[in-house]
Amino acid sequence: MNSRLRHWREAATVLLTAGGVGSGPAASGGGAGAQRRLRASFDYRVLLLRRSPRSAFMPSAHVFPGGAVDAADFSAEWLQLLPEPPPRCGLGPVKADGSRAPLFATERPELGSPLPGDVAFRICAIRETFEEAGVLLLAAADGGRPDPAGGPARLLPAERLPPAAEMAEWRLRVQRQPACFLQLCRHLRCVPNIWALHEWSNWLTPVGRSRRYDTAFYLCCLGHGPPPASQDQVEVTACQWTKPSEAIELVKSQEIWIPPPQFYELCRLCNFPSLHDLHRFGFERAAEGCERWMSVLLTASDGYMQLLPGDELYPEDPDFTGERKPALSTNKKIEDVLKEATRLHRIVIRDLNNVAVHVNIPPKYKHINPLPLDSKTGNTADCGSRL
Repeated sequence: MNSRLRHWREAATVLLTAGGVGSGPAASGGGAGAQRRLRASFDYRVLLLRRSPRSAFMPSAHVFPGGAVDAADFSAEWLQLLPEPPPRCGLGPVKADGSRAPLFATERPELGSPLPGDVAFRICAIRETFEEAGVLLLAAADGGRPDPAGGPARLLPAERLPPAAEMAEWRLRVQRQPACFLQLCRHLRCVPNIWALHEWSNWLTPVGRSRRYDTAFYLCCLGHGPPPASQDQVEVTACQWTKPSEAIELVKSQEIWIPPPQFYELCRLCNFPSLHDLHRFGFERAAEGCERWMSVLLTASDGYMQLLPGDELYPEDPDFTGERKPALSTNKKIEDVLKEATRLHRIVIRDLNNVAVHVNIPPKYKHINPLPLDSKTGNTADCGSRL
């Protein structure tokens, strides 16, 4: 829904976490502190979905719930349902310093709707979470806007929902026609809990892929145990709630594979063993916004690296459309390339189950760098971080 949609589609996804019982303060600092964070007992889990092996995009990958934006997510009719006035419908402000990612800054007059992307992409992520996993992130329409400053969100009580068979029918209807999600909310006298989703990051699929997405990543923390999640057997063939560190272990043991952006974000979550600390960080940091990241591929003799903005090898003028067809390659081994670098921000991939994040530059937008976890070793040693 922007001027470059001939190259990619717009999408939204959510890092959905749940738990928070008996949380304590998160450890801090690098080195031994990072090791302690890795060994810490996480008091929450994050939802991962396994994509169908028949999927045309990332088959069999484990990902966060989400999907492509539909015009129904931008429907002006949402303004009649949401309890706060437009344009932001009660969402907190984001600093407007001219560096807003295009996904959020782009106006879409062709849709004829005053609903901004900040609202519509959250609705998309909530709708897709219901379609793919059967989890409804809603708030009562008559209860006013939930205040995320009060702590992690809570789901609707079971007594507010129809019987399971009726909910399953609604889920099928929404899968077939996304506009039915608005009808469902009206039927339940509820609204999408857009205020529980905090802007986290923005990833653009690199050039060279058959399908590309400009995706808004949101963080949502639920202050209770993980709710039941069920696959739709179409796009999703399995659902699992797992601690972030355990997800890395599953990659290491070759039980699952996780695409690089999701791996990077899981390593970020590993900074926070406490759900309440994660929620506080995500809620407070979201006002800073985020920048769009598109990785640039550098092929080495024994694997490849996805270079990210800020890395010394990242192009000054990256080719977002692929029309210039750049090809970065070297005959050197990955370790030799790493030893020569002084400014690192890259994901190193030797194979699907041997992935590591290398970063030693300060994060922007008051964000936090991922713990430099190596999926092959499962620890923070020899991962190239000089933080």
